[in-house]
Amino acid sequence: MAPLRLLISNDDGVFADGIQALAAEAVSRGHQVTVVCPDQERSATGHGLTLQSPLRAERADELFAPGVKAWACSGTPSDCVKLALFRLLEEPPDLVLSGINHGPNLGTDVLYSGTVAAAMEGTIEGFPALAVSSADFQWRHFQPAAALALTVAESMHRAGWPEGLLLNLNVPPLPAAEIGPLSWCRTAVRRYVDQFDKRVDPRGRTYYWLAGEVANDLDAQVAGPADWPIDVTWIDGGGASLTPLQPELLWRGQAQGLPAAETLGG
Repeated sequence: MAPLRLLISNDDGVFADGIQALAAEAVSRGHQVTVVCPDQERSATGHGLTLQSPLRAERADELFAPGVKAWACSGTPSDCVKLALFRLLEEPPDLVLSGINHGPNLGTDVLYSGTVAAAMEGTIEGFPALAVSSADFQWRHFQPAAALALTVAESMHRAGWPEGLLLNLNVPPLPAAEIGPLSWCRTAVRRYVDQFDKRVDPRGRTYYWLAGEVANDLDAQVAGPADWPIDVTWIDGGGASLTPLQPELLWRGQAQGLPAAETLGG
């Protein structure tokens, strides 16, 4: 296919192996690659923006494969994509990629994910976008996920990317030959138990550390075709999950079941 102009970001920062692998795979396929990503880890920042301080961006080409233009930005993942689209890029991208995240972005965790937020920023601005994550925090072999992400992105681009569609790809921590089929998936409901660990510092003051264990509610009602598997279940079985997302957050329940608004105002 003809070379694409790709904008790549992440939330793990400019030194992360995942984004370097994704950019290297993209440029090896002949695409024009620009990276604009945080200068340090910004995981779980959601769709936050920097409003009270200036943004700084410095060139970081030397951290990436030859042919990749790169900037390290002091802001959040969403800041990075906004800055790229409206100031740093000479031409608009054909596609926005985010990742490869060092860990999964499954179920309702996508609401907190800086990786997904960076891609969503592209979607909001009208560009096709894909977020990709390696579904294990300890796995560091990113080439299979990079290859699959680029293949999915290229295939969707050829087929015609639907407007307003964000793709969220999670790849199991397996060698390429052992990765199971790619499937469209629904997002699980993920909750956390014992979320805050209460501790005492050396001066006797109490503080709290966000931690907790994930609990997947696989019986919860979720959106999407009933014959699509749940993303966490599919990943656990060794397959790669692909979930279509969108910025629209309007409630999908039955509007006629809501009371009349004028009755709620007192």
